[in-house]
Amino acid sequence: MDIDIGIDAGKRQEIADGLSRVLADSYTLYLKTHNFHWNVTGPMFRTLHLMFETQYNELALAVDLVAERIRALGLPAPGTYWKFSELSTIKEEEGIPKAEDMIRLLVEGHETVARTAREVFEAAEAANDQPTCDLLTQRMQVHEKTAWMLRSLLE
Repeated sequence: MDIDIGIDAGKRQEIADGLSRVLADSYTLYLKTHNFHWNVTGPMFRTLHLMFETQYNELALAVDLVAERIRALGLPAPGTYWKFSELSTIKEEEGIPKAEDMIRLLVEGHETVARTAREVFEAAEAANDQPTCDLLTQRMQVHEKTAWMLRSLLE
């Protein structure tokens, strides 16, 4: 059945492609955060262990929202590690970083997702796609706030 939501097919494809990058960055950040939750050590263990758990749980819910928006636009959502690694600008870590390095890496990850979302926002706004703009605004708010909170631990 044809999709007639007021956004032409080419613009829906462009937005979905951008959202796929947001999804890949978010999922990669989810995995990194979960890894750090499991493997953090040191004097801030309890604080970071709980903080990382809150963050990966939020990311787990977020990836579903992003994927469902891609589907609502009528396109398939990527869903494999291979595709995520191809699309994501966030790289996996080799080994287990020290706690302070984990914090820095997560700051970088959250800032990366915020930048990716901001890039996609332009295409969504140009297409008059308010639902995607709303979703991206919410994601930018979460990632910018989380990056700020993590940065505060490093001061």
